[in-house]
Amino acid sequence: MKERLAKRIQTISPSQTLAISAKAKAMKAAGESVINFGVGEPDFPTPAHIVEAGIAALKAGKTKYTPSSGLPELRRAICEKFARDNGLSYEPAQIIVSNGAKHSIFNACYALIEEGDEVIIPAPYWLTYPEVVKTLGGVPVYIEASKENGYKITPAQLEAAITPKTKLMIFNSPCNPTGTVYSEAEVRALAAVCEKHEIFVISDEIYEKLVYGGAKPFSFAKVSEKMKDLTVTVNGVSKTYAMTGWRIGYLAAPKDVAKAIDSFQSHATSNACSVAQYATLEALGSSEAEVGEMVSRFADRREAMLARIQKMQGVYCVVPHGAFYVMLVVGGAFGKKAGSRTIADCVGFAEALLEEAKVAVVPGTPFGAPDCVRLSYSLSMEDMLEGLDRIDAFMRGLK
Repeated sequence: MKERLAKRIQTISPSQTLAISAKAKAMKAAGESVINFGVGEPDFPTPAHIVEAGIAALKAGKTKYTPSSGLPELRRAICEKFARDNGLSYEPAQIIVSNGAKHSIFNACYALIEEGDEVIIPAPYWLTYPEVVKTLGGVPVYIEASKENGYKITPAQLEAAITPKTKLMIFNSPCNPTGTVYSEAEVRALAAVCEKHEIFVISDEIYEKLVYGGAKPFSFAKVSEKMKDLTVTVNGVSKTYAMTGWRIGYLAAPKDVAKAIDSFQSHATSNACSVAQYATLEALGSSEAEVGEMVSRFADRREAMLARIQKMQGVYCVVPHGAFYVMLVVGGAFGKKAGSRTIADCVGFAEALLEEAKVAVVPGTPFGAPDCVRLSYSLSMEDMLEGLDRIDAFMRGLK
């Protein structure tokens, strides 16, 4: 009998977090007081003027197909954004608007990865990166970014990981899940290795505006013209403008790569939602003060979370400087008992924490961090502090 499913779809790892997420939702629906640290989106509403721009587009009948690569005026606005924020010069033909940054990453990988190509992924990593690579027949090659180095890889590590089969690296700064932000000097040092070996880079910069404590992200494509010709820069409006459900991401790429991606997208999905594109035009014109207000509130929560974790027993974290996540190191709980359950790993920790303390967290294994769980601080200060108190009590109760 022939295989019912294609081999490529069978390479995708099942989510280790779905069962925990489903149970947390069921408990909450049953009226239990569950604190959820798993949400990977801002808890703020989309700003009113952006919503109004979407409504105006609907009322004006702007609900037809657009060019598959996006509205011409939006692509021009994205070019302006890259020039203003990143010091990068692109033409509209180099911009592709897609259905979220995740879609942009898939498109870039589809255009660049051949069967058997190796793709370097610093770990911890966003859990989708290796799944996309495997689906396309590529081979993920992980470089461990140590806690001692602030979850950053070094040029020496990158050099050692490169083989004749290496095609590209997927780079994320600010990083989900660690909150790591690489400095300009650190990016330039890694780029020198990529230039030497002519390795492509997909630079995921979706969290670029969410930085704290003076951290300043630096775009890979800004390093040099050669590096720019080897870089696909991915961004979007989901995190910066609290527009996760609007599903607009975009990328900037060398002309030949952008053209290939446009051709593929024209067959795969055609254009991203027209109404969301018009709302994105409005978003890109938002004031820095408006974005800064949201970042300031995230910064307050970050400081409060870090201060509370410092007082906890049996756990610790590496201080994050971007995004809205903390990787809580919980390896010290492994082998201990919570009630009648012995905690074997981070998944067991998350399950026990939900059952005993009614706190939902994301296990670190899918992120390449098996001794951690991920906490998001995109929830209210009150809920966050209550949840951290529950985690502390849970840890103190382990035997």
